[in-house]
Amino acid sequence: MSAPLAGRVVLIVGASRGLGAAAAPELARRGAHLVLLARTQGALEEVDDRVRAAGGEATLVPLDLADGDGVDRLGPSLYARFGRLDGLLVTAARLDQLTPTAHGDPAWFEQLWRVNTLAPLRLIRTLDPLLRRADAGRAVVCTCAVARTPRAYWGHVAATKAALEALVRAWAAEVRRTPLRVNLFDPGPMRTRFRRAAYPGEPADAVPPPEAVLPALIPLLLPDCRRHGELVCA
Repeated sequence: MSAPLAGRVVLIVGASRGLGAAAAPELARRGAHLVLLARTQGALEEVDDRVRAAGGEATLVPLDLADGDGVDRLGPSLYARFGRLDGLLVTAARLDQLTPTAHGDPAWFEQLWRVNTLAPLRLIRTLDPLLRRADAGRAVVCTCAVARTPRAYWGHVAATKAALEALVRAWAAEVRRTPLRVNLFDPGPMRTRFRRAAYPGEPADAVPPPEAVLPALIPLLLPDCRRHGELVCA
C-alpha cells in the first residue's frame, strides 16, 4: 500500500470506538502519525495497539469533549508538539436517549449540545490555524441524516447535528481560497454504540460495521482530495 500520508499528522476525535477506531489503522497504513482523542485511556490504548500492528504510531490524548477548556488547549499543545495539523477527523457524538420533543430535559439537552455542537466549534476554533499551516490540510466532520430530515423522537439530536452542519459549511466557505479542504461525512447506519442506543433491539448484523464505509471516508483525508464544502455520503 502506498503511503500518501507519510510524515503527516492526523487527529481523530472520537478515536476509541466506532468509526474513529476503524479509521485509525487504515490511516496508519497510509503513513499518518495519529493523534487519538477520546475520554477513556484504556480504550485509546486498545486502538493504539491496532495502529502499531498496522505499522503506525500514535499520540494518545484522553480528553472529555465536555471539558471546554481542555478542548481549547488542544491547538496550542499540538502546535508545540508538531507545528501544524495535516488532517482532522471528528467522529465523536452523544445520543444517550430518544425522547419526545416536549419531554426533553433542558439540562440533558445542554450536555448533548456541549458534545455534539459546541465541542466541534471549539475544535474548529483551536485547530483552524494549525490546519492552515499545512500544505494540504484536510478536515472531515461526521454528521447524520436526521440533521436534514428530523423525525419523531430525534428532535434534540437533529438540532445539534443541524447546527453542526451549518457551522462546518460556513467554515468551508470561509477557507475556500486556502489549501484547506473541509467536508461533512454521513456514514449512514453502522454497527456502533450510538446505533445500539437508538435501536437497542436491532440484530447486530442488520447494519454494516464501520469498516464498510472507510473507502468513502479515507480519500477525504488524503492530500490529493479536491472535494470541498460537500456533504459526502457513504
